[in-house]
Amino acid sequence: MPLKTPEEYLESIKREINLFMFGEKISKFWEHPFYKIIEPSINTVKMIYECAQREEYKNIMTAKSHLTGEIVNRFTHIHQSIDDLLLKVEMQRLLGQKTACCFQRCVGFDAANALYSVTWEMDEKFGSSYHDTFKEYWKDVQRNDLFIAGSMTDSKGDRSKRPINQTDPDAFLHIVDENNKGIFVKGAKVHQTGFLNSHQAIVMPTLALRDGEEDYAVSFGIDTTAKGITMIYGRQTSDTRKLEEGKLDVGNFKYGGQEIFVIFDNVFIPNKQIFMKREIEFTGALVNRFAGYHRQSYACKTGVGDVLIGAAALAAKYNGVEKASHIRDKLVEMVQLNETLWSCALACSAKGFKREAGNYEMDMLLANVNKQNVTRFPYEIGRLAEDLAGGIICTMPSQQDLDNTEIGPIIKKYLSTCDDVPVNDRYKLLRFIENLSMGVASLSYKTESLHGAGSPQAQRIMISRQAKIDDKIDLAKAILDIPVQEL
Repeated sequence: MPLKTPEEYLESIKREINLFMFGEKISKFWEHPFYKIIEPSINTVKMIYECAQREEYKNIMTAKSHLTGEIVNRFTHIHQSIDDLLLKVEMQRLLGQKTACCFQRCVGFDAANALYSVTWEMDEKFGSSYHDTFKEYWKDVQRNDLFIAGSMTDSKGDRSKRPINQTDPDAFLHIVDENNKGIFVKGAKVHQTGFLNSHQAIVMPTLALRDGEEDYAVSFGIDTTAKGITMIYGRQTSDTRKLEEGKLDVGNFKYGGQEIFVIFDNVFIPNKQIFMKREIEFTGALVNRFAGYHRQSYACKTGVGDVLIGAAALAAKYNGVEKASHIRDKLVEMVQLNETLWSCALACSAKGFKREAGNYEMDMLLANVNKQNVTRFPYEIGRLAEDLAGGIICTMPSQQDLDNTEIGPIIKKYLSTCDDVPVNDRYKLLRFIENLSMGVASLSYKTESLHGAGSPQAQRIMISRQAKIDDKIDLAKAILDIPVQEL
């Protein structure tokens, strides 16, 4: 059965790469001292592989492939039903609960499901063979339980200019050469979630393209260790705390996210891994479908929200105020906001539909409403968590001070609250809330909630396109006996 164990996954990514981190070039990251910074993000991915092995999660974490007939990790599955769409978001909430951070594997998953229908439609129009090419590529992904990153966002240069009008043509990834065996591409992809931890990546254009921009209309699969790829590890708030002795100041010391800046310098892409080559008229469909799937994916934030609500409630209990009415009211508000996010994730899945290619797609309007809510509600949930935890989450002494034989006992004396609450447990909890609200994990809960899968304005544009305002005008006219043809 093609399901990797966590241990097999870890061994499979120990491959020499071209990585820069804090100005240092690294090839074997797992042997470097900076691995202490990288390791939590790898632990997070390992949790995906672990859950897929556990009997109680098999229905959520695995599916039967329509391509191979085998049981595969759901992160490599092509949605075949409404149930698949619903189980996808169930899986994402579960993993958010297990890790309290971004688990990195959603982007490639969503890219694959978008490509499945778009390649089919390209073949219908052009008589090409992109769909079969993609299916063969994806069968290999399923059989080997590969972690596929998704690469969409270009560096973009001057945002007022189209790709072909940029001073530097590499501001958007593009084809620079080709032969009968494949193509060569150049450019960069930024905000690349989990790229270092992945086996392969699916690259897509970042916007709908126009005549003259054909070389930018390219999508393909690529091994993340391919010649010409350079990775630069993205900094996160408080990331070097992971290099310190002890783990209490890290907050979420088990799990974490990861973002990579990726340079493509004349990288060769063989024909068997090319899924789009200069078909500009299909770039809009690919971008929009991927965005829809990925905005559905923000069900993950409800899982992280569950953990943050639990941490806030525990902080109130540690302070001895859990029964106060205003504390309960704030917790109820946090739950209401979190479950509203969950309701939208379920709704856009339940209202999904079948594409001509045979795979299922979520409701685009509701997926964008879901993500628009995600740009707001986690900030309020985080604010309420900070309120319940108290200002001490950003003023506590370090673990070194806590462990110091001279000053440590005094710190513990004044950090003590209820008689049955160990000071170290309260310290860990407060650092955890700090981490989720303001620190490393804010990448996956706040800032990433805002900008991941497109900025808030991107969702507003899609909501406007999907809203059918004219139909709503006609509803009002019908009730008021105003002829529909009138302006």
